[in-house]
Order: sequence, then C-alpha cells, then structure tokens
Amino acid sequence: MDMKNIFYRIFAARFNLRAKRPPVNNRVALLSPHMAGFTDSLGEIGLELERRGGYEIVKISGEDIKPKKPKNVGEVFETARRIFNFFTKNAKLLASSKYVFLNDNFMPLADMCFHNSAVLTQLWHAEGAFKKFGLDQKLPPDIRARVLKGNARLDYVVCSSDGVADIYAGAFGAPREKVLPYGSPRADRYLRSYRGGAFDVQAFKRDTLKSGGKLVVLYAPTFRDNDADNKKILDHFDLEAFEERFGHTHKLVLRLHPQMHSGVRVPPGVTDMTAHKNVNDLIQAADILVTDYSSICADFALLNKPCVFYAYDLAAYSREREFYFDYRQYVPGAAAETFPEFLDAIGRAQSDTETVQKFVERNFGVLDGKSAERIVDKVIGNTSTS
Repeated sequence: MDMKNIFYRIFAARFNLRAKRPPVNNRVALLSPHMAGFTDSLGEIGLELERRGGYEIVKISGEDIKPKKPKNVGEVFETARRIFNFFTKNAKLLASSKYVFLNDNFMPLADMCFHNSAVLTQLWHAEGAFKKFGLDQKLPPDIRARVLKGNARLDYVVCSSDGVADIYAGAFGAPREKVLPYGSPRADRYLRSYRGGAFDVQAFKRDTLKSGGKLVVLYAPTFRDNDADNKKILDHFDLEAFEERFGHTHKLVLRLHPQMHSGVRVPPGVTDMTAHKNVNDLIQAADILVTDYSSICADFALLNKPCVFYAYDLAAYSREREFYFDYRQYVPGAAAETFPEFLDAIGRAQSDTETVQKFVERNFGVLDGKSAERIVDKVIGNTSTS
C-alpha cells in the first residue's frame, strides 16, 4: 500500500470514530481538497449560510497538508501542527457536520462511513462540460474504484445547467435525479462583482498587474497528467516573439493551474500571478484570455471577451484526456496549434458573439444571481436556524 492510501485510511479511521454519533444539526462543513481560497461556489455557499444566520461553518482545506519547504525550525513545528490537526481536529469536525459541501474529489471519502443523517453535496470546481472528467476519464482501476465508492456517498451533485446534467450524472456515476442543474454560485458571484463594479478593474490593472495602459493577456494553461510535461509547458511559449510583436500594446500575465507541480520555470518579464488566490480578479481584469483545455474559458465567455486557445499538444492531450465535443467546433474562440498561428490569433482577437452565446447557453442556466439560494434551499431548507 502506498503512502497516499495510508494517509487516506488514517483520516477515514479518525473520521469514522466520531461519525458513529449523530452530527451537529447546524454544523456545515465546506471541504476544499485542492483550492484553499474558498473564492468559488464553495465560498459562495458559505456566504449564503452566513447571510441566513444560525449555522456553524467549518472550512477544511487540503492546503493544510500540502508540502511546503520550511524556512526555519518554527515553520517545521507549525507544519507538523497543521498536519496533525488535519488528521485529528478536522476529521472530527467533518464527521460531526450535518451538511457537507465539497468542490472536488476527496479520496478518503471511499473509506469514510457517514452517519445516515448527514447530507453530502458535490459542487465541483468548474462550470459546464469541456474536457472529460470524473469517471469519464481514463483512470487506473484502483483510482476508479475509490472514486466510485466515494461518489456513492453523495446525496446531490450540482451542475451549472440542464444542458450538462446528463454529463455530470455519468461523470459522477450518479442517478440523474441526484443531479441539481441549479446554476453556478461562483459564476453568479463573479458576474455580480463585475456588473456591480464591486471590483476596481482599472486599479487592479494599474497597481497589481502594472499594465501601463496596455491590453492584459492572461495566459492560463491547465495541467498535464505527466509532471515532466507540466515543467516544460512554458517552453512552448516564445516570449521573445510575443514581445517583439505585441510588447508595445499587450501585457502578458501568467496564471498556472493550482494542481501544477512546482518546478515550472517562469521566464523573466512575465508577470506571474499563480499565487494570487482569487482567479476571478484576473478574469475581470484581462482583456484577452489564452488557455488550452481549461474550463476557465467558461468564466471568460460570460463576459463576452475574446478567448484564444493555444493547444500546441492537442493530438497528444486528446489521446490522454478526451473531450465531450469536437474541440475546434466547441471552444468559444480561435484555436491555434503552432505559435505563429497563436500570434496571428492574438492579433485579430475579438469576441465572436454568436459562438460565445451558444457556448454560454449550453453551459450555464439562468444567470440570476440566485444559484446559492436554490442549492441551500434544496439541501438544507429555506429557513435559517437562528
């Protein structure tokens, strides 16, 4: 048995000790296995519960056990304390929560025995359907078995529209009636901020991105399953050629995927915003998005701003990670497989409103800002506990 499986079972064992007793009725756990910022749908559910009042909200993040290189002895002890709390205190809090919302697969779930009154809701961390995910991927047999067993614990799976509900049912191995096409709380929050002017885009461009009045090009590639490919991802981006052609008018900003391992060499001259916790800030500030296979394009499409897809390894990626639809026909923007093609696409980048609108209609339901309300009403009820 490898170390990961040992850690999964340690967490589950501590969880199962507490889960034998009934959970606390007003305790809600927000479980984020990979993303610690709680700026997505998970965080929006938390805000909705705070608005209603009367709930004890517990935030549990996989960030707590993410390896970090300590700078001194104090940080060594702090890391040890954080990891110990994750496997003890956090496991107990999760087991005693009546309602659990999560935004990704949590591998210990397969070994966890929830009390029969607990309610688990998978919000997922992306909207719509683009590249295949969950059980629709090519998974090793042991991982597939663990994911299947964990998903069987779910009471609800939330998706962003009726148009992708069947896909989510298949990806999670869930009966269609468990899938709630109630919309994306993250998208609602994001649009509310953008349309309401709550986020000062110009100040962020000026003070944080140092754009100098140039158009901001956000390059946000997704991760590859092979870590060696991740480390070479920027080798395919010719910064000198980009700067020669667009340096006087465009500012390049980089945002690597949070699951991408360390070791990616970022060239000098690139504004690296990977550590910026709220990706929504970057989406709002960017004038052009460059990505490859990331669902971040769905967020950008909501603003009807131009997307360019730089898919230098499309053939190889497609063999490993298939798409639900024909890639070139589906993406809401120009697709390029070579860097010269990419540069030309940037030069003529503009939003194809008709294509973008079709993409948005397929991937999003009613964008009325009330997705979190609908989800909480269904999962918990339409009254507060206060």
